[in-house]
Amino acid sequence: MTSEPTPALPPAPVAPPALPAPEAVAQPEIATLSSRAERPAGVQPGLVAAWLLAAVGLTVSVLLWQKVAGMQEQLARQAAETGHQSVEARTLARQAEESTRDMSGKVAALETKMADMVAYRAQLDTLVQSVARARDENLAVELEAAVRMAQEQAQLTGSVEPLLAALRTAERRLARSSDPRLAPVVRSVTRDLERVKIASIPDTAGLLSRIDQLLRQVDDLPAANDVGRASMGSGLRGTPAPLPENWWARLWHNVRAEAQGLLRVSRIERPEASMMAPEQVFFVRENLKLRLQAARLAILARQYEAARADLAAVSTALGTWFDPASRRTQGAATLLQQIQASTKSADLPRVDDTLVALGNAVAATNATAGER
Repeated sequence: MTSEPTPALPPAPVAPPALPAPEAVAQPEIATLSSRAERPAGVQPGLVAAWLLAAVGLTVSVLLWQKVAGMQEQLARQAAETGHQSVEARTLARQAEESTRDMSGKVAALETKMADMVAYRAQLDTLVQSVARARDENLAVELEAAVRMAQEQAQLTGSVEPLLAALRTAERRLARSSDPRLAPVVRSVTRDLERVKIASIPDTAGLLSRIDQLLRQVDDLPAANDVGRASMGSGLRGTPAPLPENWWARLWHNVRAEAQGLLRVSRIERPEASMMAPEQVFFVRENLKLRLQAARLAILARQYEAARADLAAVSTALGTWFDPASRRTQGAATLLQQIQASTKSADLPRVDDTLVALGNAVAATNATAGER
């Protein structure tokens, strides 16, 4: 159905023209027909035209009345639909208003939560910064304690593995730190790590076996005032003279040998050794053994400074109280020199540079904390 423009409503509905009743119309028609029957066959044109106009007017009136009734019905239906739409529009408007009010409350709540989240974020950033600063401040203290403990473990075990592990851990943790005060520590750790990697480990078992060998030779070393052994040793070192065949020549040879043993002329380099009583030689040997035992224990305890001091005392006693011309004394001196040469390079590497740098970093951290 095509939509037509809605006409303006009249102030009051117009009643259709009054139509004559069918009986009233039929009676004149019957009378007319009877009169026509009575009259002659001729029909007046004016009457026909009047009836035609009346019929057309009636038809037009009926059509207009139907059209007006349809328009009224359509207007009533449109008015009812408009009323329903206005009710629905008011309902939707009310719901939209309530939704808007709810959304405004939710937006306000979200803004409040957002403000709280911003405040929490600021507090969290401050906390993270303080934790990072505290971690950097405590890092130097932790690394210093770890490196010192590793150095003590290396001294006890005779291995550089604890030092290598501690220095590598310190290098990794310092690489993750952004504190510029730890830059000298990084350089010191790198230098000490390279020095520890190329360090040589002493042969402790070889040193101990040589010291045990030297301990077994102490009792056989000739003392400096041992005249009998000196003459015997000199006789052994020389080519033995052939004995004469006749008895009186053999007697003269024996008497001369005994006379030479009773008197000996030699240059005394150390008078204190020659004036030592025979019973004091026992204590000299025991003191020498104690020194070697102390050097042995010092090597086992990785105290190479004390071991070198004891070996130096043994070397002095060996050259002072024992015969330096004896082969046994010379062999013991050679063995002692080998032991001393091994202990000179037996020191474990130290990480003093790293410890000093860490100590300076700790002092700087404490000073900064005191200022705050």
